[in-house]
Amino acid sequence: MYKVFINGYGIIGSRLATAISKDSDTSLVGIAKYSADEKTEEAIRKGYKVFVPKKLITEFRKKNYDISGSIEEAVTDSDLVIDASSEGNGYKNLVRYYRPLKKKAVFQGGEDRYGKKSVADIIHNSRINYEKTLDKEFVIQGSCNVTGMGKIIQPIIEEYGDAIRRFDVNLVRRWADLEDKKEVKDSIEWDKEPHHQDDFKDIVPGINLHVDALKVPSRMMHLHQMTIRFENKPPSKDEILKLFQDEFGVAILNNAKGTGDIRKKAIELNFEHGDTSMVHIHNELIRIQEDILKISYSDDQTGMVIPENYMLIQSMLKNKSRKEAMKLTDKLFGLKRKKKTLENEFQ
Repeated sequence: MYKVFINGYGIIGSRLATAISKDSDTSLVGIAKYSADEKTEEAIRKGYKVFVPKKLITEFRKKNYDISGSIEEAVTDSDLVIDASSEGNGYKNLVRYYRPLKKKAVFQGGEDRYGKKSVADIIHNSRINYEKTLDKEFVIQGSCNVTGMGKIIQPIIEEYGDAIRRFDVNLVRRWADLEDKKEVKDSIEWDKEPHHQDDFKDIVPGINLHVDALKVPSRMMHLHQMTIRFENKPPSKDEILKLFQDEFGVAILNNAKGTGDIRKKAIELNFEHGDTSMVHIHNELIRIQEDILKISYSDDQTGMVIPENYMLIQSMLKNKSRKEAMKLTDKLFGLKRKKKTLENEFQ
């Protein structure tokens, strides 16, 4: 049985711990904590082994936390580490732990792909380049927005690639997650140089893609407004709906009033962590206008990358094909069931 350690226990780490602890074919070594707080209590209460930096072991134990050992010990005992630490710390962990101890690692979308602090030579999107991650030592899992774009753009390219002139995407991003304690400002702000465009072009070289990103005062998911310009007449709305009818991790919804409707419905339906872990095409917002196709879809920011990280366990450790990995991922996360349920709820 392969052993996985999660270095970090925030929004991503806690969700990954829930998933991996239920996987009969993968052993969760434990999780890392860097501050003695209520999240440490939560992890221990859930039965996870907690590992901390050597210099903090005494501090944690003084507060009566049952610490299992140091992060070095946990990394040493693992076959792969999923780095879910706060943004920018992935490189520090690469230098301090993963390279010296010769351990494979998955990093999250906030880490650098290029430059002095590059942590890997590939950004993963399971819809596009899963096979390229097989047996890789280090991989960056694309951010939720980049992952969501891949789920929509790639099927369209595969079906209509030669007829497409360019993609333009407006990312309307939530300000903070539901669990975040940070303030949600009463302001709409913009990103002067959104990383999402360069990240996606790294995954799909040569694509004519232009991305703008706005941050809005909400905690309820992202919304992507995608405009696709064709050489001639675009496909019909019915053709687009048929294209995505059976697409893994993509639901087609009718009559949702907003992203809050979907998040609240996921919580009401007792989806794990209140996540749908997919994108949701909004049927009523599909537009055909001259040579332009417009698609709007919401993107589950907290849950989107969790199945993607799990897919990387299948490729980097177990050398599974994408088809096999999707089957195992659906078994653990129930994405097909969630998709059907949401589509029935939003008919």
